[in-house]
Amino acid sequence: MRQQRISERVMTETMEAFRKEADRCAEEIRKHRSVHIVSHIDADGLTSAGIICTALERGNFEYTTRFVKQLDEKALDTIADENHEFVVFTDLGSGMCEQIKARGISAVVSDHHQPQGTLDLHLNPHLFGANGSYELSGSGTTYLLASALGKNRDLSSLAIVGAVGDMQHLKMGQLVGINRLILEEGVQGGHLEFKKDLTLFGKQTRPIYKLLQYSSDPYLPGLTGNEEACIEFLHALNIRYSQDERWRRWIDLEVSEKQKIVSGLFQYCLKSGIPSYRIERLIGEVYVLLNEREGTEMRDASEFSTLLNATARYDHADIGLAVCMGDRENAYEDAKKLLAEHRQNLVNGLMYVKENGVTQLENMQYFDAGSQIKETIVGIIAGMSSTIVENRNLPIIAFANTEGGIKVSARGTQDLIRRGVNLSEAMSTVSAEVGGAGGGHDIAAGATIPVNMKEEFARKLDHFIGEQLRRKTGTG
Repeated sequence: MRQQRISERVMTETMEAFRKEADRCAEEIRKHRSVHIVSHIDADGLTSAGIICTALERGNFEYTTRFVKQLDEKALDTIADENHEFVVFTDLGSGMCEQIKARGISAVVSDHHQPQGTLDLHLNPHLFGANGSYELSGSGTTYLLASALGKNRDLSSLAIVGAVGDMQHLKMGQLVGINRLILEEGVQGGHLEFKKDLTLFGKQTRPIYKLLQYSSDPYLPGLTGNEEACIEFLHALNIRYSQDERWRRWIDLEVSEKQKIVSGLFQYCLKSGIPSYRIERLIGEVYVLLNEREGTEMRDASEFSTLLNATARYDHADIGLAVCMGDRENAYEDAKKLLAEHRQNLVNGLMYVKENGVTQLENMQYFDAGSQIKETIVGIIAGMSSTIVENRNLPIIAFANTEGGIKVSARGTQDLIRRGVNLSEAMSTVSAEVGGAGGGHDIAAGATIPVNMKEEFARKLDHFIGEQLRRKTGTG
């Protein structure tokens, strides 16, 4: 208990220091009439843009937006040539501080990735002793900037959606650090609720049998991917899975029915030989947006983040941004159509990996999707592939063709992180050695490399990850 109080005190002090820097950045923004927002194309990037654009709109600022897959030299050249009065980079920019300075771009960077170089107006948890992989997301960082610009506590909901989309709740089984403080602000404001519940995806919108059918964490042998077996499982528990010719969802069930399913799942997993630490992941902390309509994707932070991923990753960031900023009519309907396509593309991508297999090296495994999987979703496929590969003790690396190069996505597990793997360090270092650029988080990272460097990159990355593992065990 004493240790918990100490860490709470340290986190409160960190938050205070962070808010002071956010105030300084906000003061600089107020000096300008027009602001250009540059953000990333994932859920964390979209919610970051939604937060800052809403705050600027409320403050009667003029603003324009741009979404990029990666902030590289070419993107920065374009931004510099456009000669914007002031730029706010959200959910990216920390790895390009020196390049931003070199081009004379007046900017605030509001990010959570590993910083490289220095910049005067730079909001990043790593600069305050917090970890950007699980203690604060890009949207959380931007929420604190928005809070410094005005009364924007309701935007805490978007910050939580971004954090969940960035999988920041997985390491500890719940949101911690500054994320936790933002969550508490949202709860106090009546915007958010958190509770222990089934962690399977789709509780607001999916029929209950599909929760089981599409379960990947944990993987349910005999149920995952088998619709008939999932329906039979529910039937054996005497769960009525349809009502008035409509499939019942998790939110439609009585508490006693939910308890019966959870108990049945635990027993099923034990009989299937699933390790207890994986079974425990069936129940965890979930986050509900109280101002959203029940039964919609926006009510659940996890489903909301997936809806957003289905927009910008298919070149429709404007639709995702509009949903973040409150459009529940045309933009929401368009987003739902994109989500249906996104889900089909994920299924197709997973089938591609299943049919073509992975190449296993000593310390990692990889698949090359070429042009068969869109490079904006190949990282998601890499993460999902852990359910179908034989060896789940190695990180999964995915290659996909992109304009002028090769996109590389890397996904690990908490077990690998504990053993010493840091994919952000590995991807950043090795991509630079072959003339590319990369970075990200310890558990998930990305890079872009030249077309002819794929084999050398794979060899060097395998060696680098091996060195990380040996450093941790002291055998290197």
